[in-house]
Amino acid sequence: MSTSLIAMGIALFLVLNLVIGLAVVSLLTGAFETLFGKPRLAFLKASQSGNTFAFGFKWNSAKEPARIDMIKVRMFNPFGSPTQIEVSKTFEPFSSTFATEVDMGPALISLLGHQNFDNASVLVEVSSRKDGISFQFDMKGVKFKKLIAQASTTVKEYVAKNKLDVVKTSKPPIDIPIRSFIADTVPGKGPALKIATNPVFAGDFAGAAAGAGAGAAAEKAPTFPISKVWIEPGCIVCNACEDIYPEVFEVTSDTCLIRAGAPLDDGLRVQEAAEACPVEVIKFTKAG
Repeated sequence: MSTSLIAMGIALFLVLNLVIGLAVVSLLTGAFETLFGKPRLAFLKASQSGNTFAFGFKWNSAKEPARIDMIKVRMFNPFGSPTQIEVSKTFEPFSSTFATEVDMGPALISLLGHQNFDNASVLVEVSSRKDGISFQFDMKGVKFKKLIAQASTTVKEYVAKNKLDVVKTSKPPIDIPIRSFIADTVPGKGPALKIATNPVFAGDFAGAAAGAGAGAAAEKAPTFPISKVWIEPGCIVCNACEDIYPEVFEVTSDTCLIRAGAPLDDGLRVQEAAEACPVEVIKFTKAG
């Protein structure tokens, strides 16, 4: 009898030790994940002051695979006007830890200079548009400003420190509708729209215009003013809009911008650029 009790006691002791051991391992794993596995956003020193926002981002890409391609800064200030401001920017997607800097445009300066910004709540969101995954970081406006001002590590230094592969992942494939008026080659620019308003092909339409004479000019559709023109996310930098109306549209290496002081009196050309856009991201509003 005593032998059986001793055996049961030893078995119970071993089971308790096993349970306690598993609990300790679970706690340690959770603590390790909290300390070292959670997403981390690093504010970096931008190469240019003003509109440029530089940052590094690290997350468990094996556990949460995603192609990160957007940074968004939201400000909430119930005591200011407006009460909310949002600035966002897309960039080439990254599939693992990375560092980059993006031009957020003049809206970033407006956000930082907002009334009572120091006491406002700021939400920085790093996300993947394709995968629907986002990581959010909350802080006060004063902390956001401080992190930007005190950032001393550059993008290049962050890449070297973390031994990152700086080669960006390729853009996701985009199904572009076939446009019969796209020329095969244009020296120095690649494919471009072969239409009358494109200066590159002006000579090709000169004869037709001369033959039509004054009658054709009289039949030309009248233009109209617009009150606003903007670019939605998704530009594929095909240069179509800039070829049509370079006074309004400026195509950069990764997106399209509306030029400062752009004329808004020729809505017909803006409409032509919007209709020629393969991914339909050019939007405008007619005046009055």
